Amino acid sequence: MSRIIVGGGISGLSAAYYAMKQPTNQPLIVLEATDRFGGWLKTTRLIDGTIFEQAARTIRPSGISGANTLQLVEELGLGDEIMPVSKLSPAAKNRMIYANGSLHSLPNSLMGLFRRQEPFSKPLIYYLMNDVITPKKHVLGDDESLYSFASRRFGNEVADYLISPVVCGICGGDAKEISVKFLMKPLFEKEQRYGSVLQGLFFDGLTKKRENLMDSRLLLRSRSEKWNVYSFKNGIEVLPRTLKKKLDSKGIDIRANTKIVDVELNKHSVICKTESGDCIVGNEIISSIPAFELSTLLKNHHPELASILASIQYASMCVVNLQYNGKVIPKEGFGFLVAPNEESPLLGVIFDSCCFPYRETTVLTAMIGGYKYHKYINNNTSEKEMEIIALKELKRMLKLDEKPQSVKVQFLKNCIPQYMVGHEMKVKEIEGYIKRNRLPLAICGSSYYGVGVNDVIFSAKKAIDEIRD
Repeated sequence: MSRIIVGGGISGLSAAYYAMKQPTNQPLIVLEATDRFGGWLKTTRLIDGTIFEQAARTIRPSGISGANTLQLVEELGLGDEIMPVSKLSPAAKNRMIYANGSLHSLPNSLMGLFRRQEPFSKPLIYYLMNDVITPKKHVLGDDESLYSFASRRFGNEVADYLISPVVCGICGGDAKEISVKFLMKPLFEKEQRYGSVLQGLFFDGLTKKRENLMDSRLLLRSRSEKWNVYSFKNGIEVLPRTLKKKLDSKGIDIRANTKIVDVELNKHSVICKTESGDCIVGNEIISSIPAFELSTLLKNHHPELASILASIQYASMCVVNLQYNGKVIPKEGFGFLVAPNEESPLLGVIFDSCCFPYRETTVLTAMIGGYKYHKYINNNTSEKEMEIIALKELKRMLKLDEKPQSVKVQFLKNCIPQYMVGHEMKVKEIEGYIKRNRLPLAICGSSYYGVGVNDVIFSAKKAIDEIRD
């Protein structure tokens, strides 16, 4: 009997890789509905060598999941392909917010906390001290929105000008609806345990133990060279491409254009029915596809589980990549995020060429939509219309009048899950249903345990470990 992995994105390919490494003769089958592997990780290289990234473009080396990805990168032999961004570089230190009609730099040093910087009306230290004097609040359901938590602990300006734009930049979400556990779970738990975030940081700092990280060569290098983030010389898509090549070299059964329309789960078997009418039988299944897609596959046999999966919401994005001749931005940095109260279709702009300079050109990526997608974009909106919107906003916010040399517009429908308040409980309900019914099913990917590249790779590793146990 085979172990079936549904989805050929970065999480599904990672799951196949970790399963392949296990000491078992159990056959593996990877099923991808389209003709392309890699999921949302997609790199486009222009004729002159300039790189446009569709979605993620960098990876953080920090934490257990970051160390796990570096271990994977090392095992795949991609160490020499890494392009790091130092913590000391402008791309790491200079981050900006567009608010109140202007572009503002965020403080990037300890002294910056004691100076008032627009758009804030007071120095940031004032908002931090507000956390110390604000009493703890016992939150109903052990969850609340990021906006609610940030405004309670640090004030409305921090919630409006810092947390809300960051949430837009990470997941395209509305901070007033996204769970605090999506982005600030450790801080929320510190408040609930110690009474305030700063007290929690202090007391936990006294007893904090070093994380049990995998000290790979690349992890040690990332520490010594002080990496902030990294990518690869040929773009981030080299990671899923290399994973697939590794799986192909080991004879793993990888099938493109194999769309599953129904999955029947029993205690000891899995039957996957394809769009072409074939049946693929196995004894275990690992799903890396979005929760709403898994829901449609299970609704005939497990409607309760399908209902919970379908309740996980997704947002769509439009990404506009632009290349300009020469240096056309006013300041080197990672880019800027847009405060939601600006009522702009733009969520933020990444200064790609500041992270990874290439000749005398400027490369920008404009992110449009997210939770505001349907306010500005519909099924009839053309690529040219999105280009015009992006250029209009860049002119307004960056005073950028130059005409780009190259433009690529990409609509990413339902590309990123929204971890609404109560998301963690939903995931526990999903896990509980699987366990109670002893289903031979494991879940991974961005729908459940984090939306970053590190998160989905690490979730794949845990899914393989858990279904084995």
